[in-house]
Amino acid sequence: MNSNANNDTLPPVLALLESDNLKVAVLCLSTGARWGEALKLKREHVIQNKVRFTYTKTNKPRIVPISQAVADMICTKKSGLLFTETSYHMFRRAIKKVKPSMALGQATHALRHTFATHFMMNGGSIITLQRILGHTNLQQTLTYAHFAPDFLQDAIQYNPLKGSTELLV
Repeated sequence: MNSNANNDTLPPVLALLESDNLKVAVLCLSTGARWGEALKLKREHVIQNKVRFTYTKTNKPRIVPISQAVADMICTKKSGLLFTETSYHMFRRAIKKVKPSMALGQATHALRHTFATHFMMNGGSIITLQRILGHTNLQQTLTYAHFAPDFLQDAIQYNPLKGSTELLV
C-alpha cells in the first residue's frame, strides 16, 4: 500500500477516531479534501449538500457535492467552524496503529489519495477528478489514471463508430 488506504485499512482507522476527527476523516474520504482544507470549513460553506472549499492550496475555491448522510454528520453546528476539536496527530497515530509500515509523510494525504484512487477504480472521469481535487495541472491528476479499470476501453464506446463497422457497409 502506498499512500492510499485500502478497504481493509479504512474501517479500523475510522473506528479509532472520534468526534470531529472522525467527521474530518469522513469528509476527506468523501470529497478528496486535504485535512487542512476541511479544518477551515465553516457552516456557511455547506449548502444543499455541496461543500465550498475556499481556503485551498491553490487559492482557488472549489465546490464538491456530498451525500445527505455526510452533510448531516458534519453540519452539527449552526454557525462558525464545523470542526473545533481535531487533532491531526491523533489521526496519524490511528493510521500508524493500523498500518505501521506507512511512512509518516504519507499519512498527510492518505485520505485524499484513497478518495482519488477509489474514484478512478469506480469509473470516475479523470477530468472530473481534476476538478474535485483542485489540481491546476492535469498531469498531477493523471497519477490516478492507471487505477481506472479498462479506461482505454472508452476508445471503443466513444468513437464515432462505437466499435461497430456497420457504417462501412
